[in-house]
Amino acid sequence: MATAVDPERVCFLLRLKPDRIDDYLAAHQTVWPEMLDALRAAGYRNYSLFVRPDDGLVVGYFETDDVEATNAAMARADVNERWQSTMAEYFESGHPDRSLQRLTEYFHLATAPEQTAPSEKTDKKVP
Repeated sequence: MATAVDPERVCFLLRLKPDRIDDYLAAHQTVWPEMLDALRAAGYRNYSLFVRPDDGLVVGYFETDDVEATNAAMARADVNERWQSTMAEYFESGHPDRSLQRLTEYFHLATAPEQTAPSEKTDKKVP
């Protein structure tokens, strides 16, 4: 569980059906107001979705104080089941909330040590 100063950062992957990418993006131009309200009430903050249009890879990111409580609140929201059922037709694995692959965070600039070991001189670019 994160603190108010240090929220839990959640990043995840999903895969769209290649022939449904444009339809999925269009559906997100008019997200239901009650779904937006449910996300906010459940504790989602700084929620973003990104897509790689050439193959349908979706990357999602949000911050919350407690991801388990946030997920439980969304599971209880009737609008979430309706939204997920509507979105399922766009995804290779059906319901996106049941098939997302959470990524492990391994670096965060805000929590990196102030002083690190001196860098080696190199011609290689740092990603």
